[in-house]
Formats: sequence, structure tokens, C-alpha cells
Amino acid sequence: MFEAQSIGMGSDPASIRQRIEMLERVLERSFRIPGINYPVGLDAIAGLVPVVGDLLTAAMGAYVVWEARNLGLPKWKIWKMGANVAFDTAIGAVPLVGDAFDLVFRSNTRNLKIIRKHLDKHHPETRVIEQ
Repeated sequence: MFEAQSIGMGSDPASIRQRIEMLERVLERSFRIPGINYPVGLDAIAGLVPVVGDLLTAAMGAYVVWEARNLGLPKWKIWKMGANVAFDTAIGAVPLVGDAFDLVFRSNTRNLKIIRKHLDKHHPETRVIEQ
């Protein structure tokens, strides 16, 4: 039987961090564009599908904000994170311009930085040494 913490399914800060980092990786840097070696993810690809793609990635971004709320981040940080997702969704919904915008504005990466800073200060045991 798997332990909840080993696969990141628990409600402790370390598990939440693990889930958020995984989701950010999927949304923002799942693979690299050959030739230019630029990382892209589901946010940029799904944005090519009108309306549905943008709504899907907005919902996934909202999940990250919800997890941050569960971690006890201050309201002003939650609002800032929500604004990042809303801005990304609004501009990303504009045909062509929004698709290019999704390649450079990474709301989930910005939100992950806010969460990491909070966790490093309030839950230092969740820190992960990146390799």
C-alpha cells in the first residue's frame, strides 16, 4: 500500500507543494520546442483551442490558487495569484495575440514562486534541493 505522503496526495504542506510543482510543470514547461529549446506546456497548447482550452487551463490555475488558500497564504497573496490567472486567461483568450502571450506570460510559474516563498518561510521542512 502506498503512503499518502510518498505520492503527494496528503494534505500536509510538503504534499501540497509537490502537487503544485507538478501541475506547474505540466502547465508551463512539459516539453521543449525543437530547434529553439524553449519550454512550453499545456497552457500554451490548450490555448490554441478556442474557449475550451482557455477555460481548462484557467480551472487548473484556479486549483493552484485554491491549494495556496489551503496552505494559509495571506489574502493579498491569494488575490495577486488570482489576478495572475485572470490576466493570463483574459489575454490568452484573444485569438493569435493570446496564443503568443501564453508562451511568455506564465501565471502558474509566477504563482508557484509566491507559494514557494511562503512555504520556505513558514514550512522550511518542505524545501526541496533542486538538482
